[in-house]
Amino acid sequence: MISLPAECVLRKATSEDIWSIRLLVLRAALDPTQIRWQQFWVIECKGQIVACGQLRNFSRVQELGSLVVLPAWRGRGLGRILTQHLIHQATLPLYLECLGQQLAQFYSRFGFTPVAFENLPPSLKRKFGISQLGKKLIRIPVVFMHYDQ
Repeated sequence: MISLPAECVLRKATSEDIWSIRLLVLRAALDPTQIRWQQFWVIECKGQIVACGQLRNFSRVQELGSLVVLPAWRGRGLGRILTQHLIHQATLPLYLECLGQQLAQFYSRFGFTPVAFENLPPSLKRKFGISQLGKKLIRIPVVFMHYDQ
């Protein structure tokens, strides 16, 4: 089992974290439109937010999203710790979308399996519709996944 480095803490985000979260999400070129600090968990190391992730609430489902670890902090298990924590925080069926097979393989280690766009819940079809369009038109390698408990 991997544990956080001694100088790090996993905690619920506060309103003071919003700009650090936005910067992490923008640097990772992720969707910045649904950033609500209340949905985020962060890993803070030596007073700096080095990782974040959120659980977005939709009708009867949740989405694990905006999972980012600063490049300088990668390879230390922070993404794994944060992913496991978010899975355990989920109270509804859990889904995500990710780019490429490498990320899909990362999430499959936690029990996520690919799901066809057609089989997504209606509330997520609306949210993931643009990604699906990009996948069909310009072959963006997006993968939709469901957590199999």
